[in-house]
Amino acid sequence: GAARERFLASGYRATTIAAIAAEAGVNSDTVYELVGRKPAVLRQLIEEAISGTDHPVAAEQRDYVLAIRAERDPSRKIELYAQAVRRIQERMAPLFLALRDVAGTDAEAKQVWDAISQRRAANMRLFVQDIEAAGGLRDGLSVDAAADTVWVMNGSEIYSLLTGDRGWSPQQYEQWLAATWKQLILPGAVR
Repeated sequence: GAARERFLASGYRATTIAAIAAEAGVNSDTVYELVGRKPAVLRQLIEEAISGTDHPVAAEQRDYVLAIRAERDPSRKIELYAQAVRRIQERMAPLFLALRDVAGTDAEAKQVWDAISQRRAANMRLFVQDIEAAGGLRDGLSVDAAADTVWVMNGSEIYSLLTGDRGWSPQQYEQWLAATWKQLILPGAVR
């Protein structure tokens, strides 16, 4: 909680490990020992935001992933994932954008950004493969192209643009995301 609040209130550059430690009521050495340097702290916060818990959870063990895999209907899989993305973005978007912004000038932050981005892309491929296995990928659309479509549309940038700049509610974003993915990915959608 202390690190998240500090990053959101002060920004990445102005936030120090000492300030995080002071707000949490611990010694700076404790933060370094438990989590690491500032990019590692931000990564930990992003992982917690993705999992919705106070600790990171592997993708294949997250409740929403299990629900999506158990669902047989490709359209419903998309709805479940859009709902999960909305909930994740509500917690994660400001942190993820802070990491993106600092990754351009901080080598350690760039390593964290690259690792998270690569994992995101791999997870989108797994999601689309699950859609395909359920008979839900339209003819002529490759898994890679569909995964890239899902990847770009579920990014924090689009969430922030729509819910911040355009004033959409998170629920509007979720509904738009599901409807748009269905149009672009599923067979029989009007194009």
